[in-house]
Amino acid sequence: MGVKSTSPIVRLVDVLKALPERELASLISRTGVRIDSAKRLDPPQQLARVLVGIPELRDPSKLPAPSLELLRRIAEARGTMIVAAVPPAMEPLAARGIVFARAESKASVALVLPAAYVVQLRPWEGEDPRGMRALLSQVAFETASAIAAHYLGRPAAPPVSLALEAAWEVLGDPVKLEAEIGKLAATERRVLEGVERAGGEVDTEELLELEREPLRMRTASGATPSRRGVGFSLERRGLLIPVHPNRHLVPTEVARIIGADRRAAREERRAQVRAFVLGGDHAPRRARFSANPAPLAMALAIAARETTGEVRPGIGTPKSLVTKLGTRFGRETSHVAMLVALSRAIGLWDGSALSPTSPPGSLAIHELTRLLFSTWRSGGAWDEARVDPEVLRLPADQRDSSASSVVRELVLEALRDLGESRWVPWKSLLGYLKSDHRIAGVERLLSRWAERVGAERVGPLEVAERIVQESLPALGIVDLGEDDDDDDRGVAIRLTPRGRALVADRAPSHDSAASKFLDTQVLRLGPTAKVSAILAICGFVDVGKLGETLDLIVAPQTLARALSAGYEADALRMRIEALAPLPETLSRTLAQASVVVGRGTFEPAAGFLWVDDPNVRELLRTRRTTGELFIEPSPPGGLLVAPQVDLDRLSRRCRSVGVEILSDGQVVRARTMPPPAVAIKSAREK
Repeated sequence: MGVKSTSPIVRLVDVLKALPERELASLISRTGVRIDSAKRLDPPQQLARVLVGIPELRDPSKLPAPSLELLRRIAEARGTMIVAAVPPAMEPLAARGIVFARAESKASVALVLPAAYVVQLRPWEGEDPRGMRALLSQVAFETASAIAAHYLGRPAAPPVSLALEAAWEVLGDPVKLEAEIGKLAATERRVLEGVERAGGEVDTEELLELEREPLRMRTASGATPSRRGVGFSLERRGLLIPVHPNRHLVPTEVARIIGADRRAAREERRAQVRAFVLGGDHAPRRARFSANPAPLAMALAIAARETTGEVRPGIGTPKSLVTKLGTRFGRETSHVAMLVALSRAIGLWDGSALSPTSPPGSLAIHELTRLLFSTWRSGGAWDEARVDPEVLRLPADQRDSSASSVVRELVLEALRDLGESRWVPWKSLLGYLKSDHRIAGVERLLSRWAERVGAERVGPLEVAERIVQESLPALGIVDLGEDDDDDDRGVAIRLTPRGRALVADRAPSHDSAASKFLDTQVLRLGPTAKVSAILAICGFVDVGKLGETLDLIVAPQTLARALSAGYEADALRMRIEALAPLPETLSRTLAQASVVVGRGTFEPAAGFLWVDDPNVRELLRTRRTTGELFIEPSPPGGLLVAPQVDLDRLSRRCRSVGVEILSDGQVVRARTMPPPAVAIKSAREK
């Protein structure tokens, strides 16, 4: 297999025991945990049982948005993420005892999310909905207890998330997971392979058929598998996950290992297709070359910060905004919609992207290309099986994903096998896909999914066509070629150098050109420019030319706009020079624009009273009854009325010294009120 082991899984109790006594006592005090010295459990174990039940883990939306994004990035890194410095978004997580920092070296820090937290976080947009972590976080309590008990070797005591840490040490590590699958009995492996051949998903009736189980126990929701059958044996190992009400899924990581042996068996069926592709020249007459998606993703992130109120967290992007952005940047609406969905899934549109110490803010532009591709490949943010791939107005945790992720892997396998710098006719690629044994199972899964969610039914080959002709060109993976209409060769596909690297799970090559000013106003961003540094200047730059690189316009009018918005000149200079040195002309313009030629003082006022006669002005200003109504000093020609002085009060006081007040050409008459009843009564008594 050649899989690599991930970073070691860290248990919550081990982290708490490694804390210094002072920090442990501070955490106990902050969380309000009452330690009982009479219990057999030591303080770290008692604290761990309380921490796994904090509300922020059941509902992470209660956390600040930057902290939530950081939490998800650490979970994607299997619980340990190396950063250059502790990001500010870490503070709320550390205060609640969710994430811990550990020094790795003088130049790096490890952010640790214990396994007990990893296995209970809700799935999020951009995560593979069929991944092991996402499925474990949604299983029923009985299933979670059975999985935990199997890997613990004893019954699992609550809380179950702590008991699942032993299971995650195996299921979250590709090497240990492959060893666990190798221990399966022949009947168990046969059933698991049967489910994987059917597309990785079966219902209960089909599972019982694969088990060859004659007994059919039925409940109100249909057949239910025996607790002593092969299906339950796979379930308690975490290799087959039940999903309510009667579906059973093979996690993506398990399917990748189980299906490895059959890839060699497909070679004979595909030899003829491969020979045709490699034996001739299928170069088209015309071609559309794909561009790197990272500059467009950055341009969309800058444009998104110019809009207010159009994008809501957790909800799909409005079509009107996608159309507007597509028109603005001259790109197809479908391409823009996909990059918007992927950019939001990786946190590029969130405030956390401004942090230079954690992704995506700590990433360079060239690293976004691989991140966008891996997010698309996971399948949580984009689904080609839908007519409208992004589900608008529906939160990410309520979306029912289709089996299009299986089709993605089929297409990528075919391109990796056939498309080594050659043009591949679409018809040949289609025949290659039809030879795969999983196509029939995927077609059945797509049909059931369409009935379940009320979507239009599509076949796996139609999904593959959308992937090849829409998604992959938008990601810069393939170039599309076209011939004349009378030629039966039709569309041809060729992997780009960038695509060959990404499909082979390698980082694509990039030049090391730094960001620089092409002239006095155009800043061309280099591949090594940091995302946080780019977003830090988006408030006072305009997006210029967009292609394989991104140009930003830094003009005198944009600098003046930033200065009027309250930016300091020195702060502007520092932000721009974090990307490229300022040219002399622009530096001089910034220095001139920041010169202060005078200073004014703001005084709030209720109004201005025009009084032409200076003697009357002096009368109003100096009398005790009216002097407190005005602001000193007032400008020539009148008097500034003090705040919270209404027109009625002003007219009454001024009339008491013989001055009438005009408003809209009419004399203001003060409202008269009868004296209070108490005053009348006291006067009569006298």
